[in-house]
Amino acid sequence: MFIVGMTELLYLRDSYISKFEAMVTDITSEGIILDRTAFYPEGGGQPSDTGWIEWEQYTSHVIHVLKKGEEVYHVLSREMPSRGTIVRGIIDWEKRYRHMRYHTALHILAGVVYHLYNSTITGSQIGEDKARIDFTLEDLSKDNVERIEYEANKIVEEGRNVKIRFIPREELVNNPELIRIKPELIPNLPSLRIVEIEGFDAQLDGGTHVSNTREVGRIKIVKTINKGKFNKRLEIVLL
Repeated sequence: MFIVGMTELLYLRDSYISKFEAMVTDITSEGIILDRTAFYPEGGGQPSDTGWIEWEQYTSHVIHVLKKGEEVYHVLSREMPSRGTIVRGIIDWEKRYRHMRYHTALHILAGVVYHLYNSTITGSQIGEDKARIDFTLEDLSKDNVERIEYEANKIVEEGRNVKIRFIPREELVNNPELIRIKPELIPNLPSLRIVEIEGFDAQLDGGTHVSNTREVGRIKIVKTINKGKFNKRLEIVLL
């Protein structure tokens, strides 16, 4: 999910694309395939985008998007355009932007916890109105939680730019700090996508993000869960 495959993934370079034109390259039982798309397919703890596909006099609701191999499948609620049709994709922007804010918030938390406690991510999930992230933490005391929240909101308030760049896979050897997930989960691809919060943190990632940390809003840790001796969960909302 970190580089462009057969379907050109517009969101990898620009998360703010909300409307685009594309051609239908195939129709399958799982949905239609486009030659390019701005719809984010479910994965990496981020839900899929929804929205609409328009062509001629028709409009069909995109109810789910999934990626298998190098193709992205758009599941439509009604009629499907025929192969070769030029269509217009429209993202449900309110939903997409909420996911962008939460995903960047999780990256800020991941950076804070990594730099404070050298802890890495064991899982994450973005919901409709909250998100959670799991870490290889042993001690999640009240004082630690308050410090994590304070440091995360400092990054938000500093208004740091969030940038996207691509690196050759070999560069990971010289930049082990970019890896916050289990090494076996890193795609075996020649080019990998990095999301960098300027002057603070950078991580491998394939999701959508805001362009400045101020867009996140205030991060509030609302719940902590002990998932095991070395696995702790933080649940957050954005205010």
